Amino acid sequence: MGKQVALQGEVWITLDGESFGGRQRVQLLASIAEHGSITQGAKAIGMSYKAAWDAIDAMNNLAGEPLLERSAGGKGGGGTRLTQRGAQLVDNFRRIEYEHNVFMKHLSRQSQGLADDYLLLQTMKMKTSARNQFSGTVAAIKRGAVNDEVLLRIVGGQEIVAIITHESTDSLGLREGAEAFALVKASSIILAVGEGAKLSARNQLQGTICRVQPGAVNSEVSIALPGGGTISATVTRDSEQAMELEVGMEATALFKASSVIIGVPI
Repeated sequence: MGKQVALQGEVWITLDGESFGGRQRVQLLASIAEHGSITQGAKAIGMSYKAAWDAIDAMNNLAGEPLLERSAGGKGGGGTRLTQRGAQLVDNFRRIEYEHNVFMKHLSRQSQGLADDYLLLQTMKMKTSARNQFSGTVAAIKRGAVNDEVLLRIVGGQEIVAIITHESTDSLGLREGAEAFALVKASSIILAVGEGAKLSARNQLQGTICRVQPGAVNSEVSIALPGGGTISATVTRDSEQAMELEVGMEATALFKASSVIIGVPI
């Protein structure tokens, strides 16, 4: 699985192009209303007294009317409270922020699919001579004395094994769960049909022949893999005819782990 993607954002108010403020300034107003004091309200949210007054002056100027007022003295002495306009501002901002958070959660639930499509499009922009390109997730990395064995799980649950150097593993930043892609030239693939043969090739992708395109010397044979993937092989025209390859036949694409090139999206 790829990394979990989540979208974040916050509400910020401007008046006639001037920055009025966001959550922190509204929190300041709410905290002053709760504590009845600018000093205590600012302290409660970790804001200095001077920064609090600067924020209040800026908000008052932009609002065109006071957002705070001195309350009359009583048993506990005088204090500071929000004006009707200040209280209305806090209440409305909280409603707007609530709706904004609901929207962001809804959008975030779709972000993983958007991120996956973005990575796919980035991979599709890549130019390469390799006929076969597979996107997948690194399922395992087996460290060897000189080279590493990388197991890439592709669409449909099938796996591709690649042998690459330690330096390549490190430079690509490969790790279990990371997104990566595999490139395999069609000329590196051997086709097998029928059952009973035992072959040493590490990669054996099974599927059904979906296209046979004969040529003067070579033919291109495409195999549909479970899950929607396709792999193509170049075989001689003589081999194609001798094996009587045709659409609908079950076949296996064989290729060595050393024939696989591993890359990562950027």
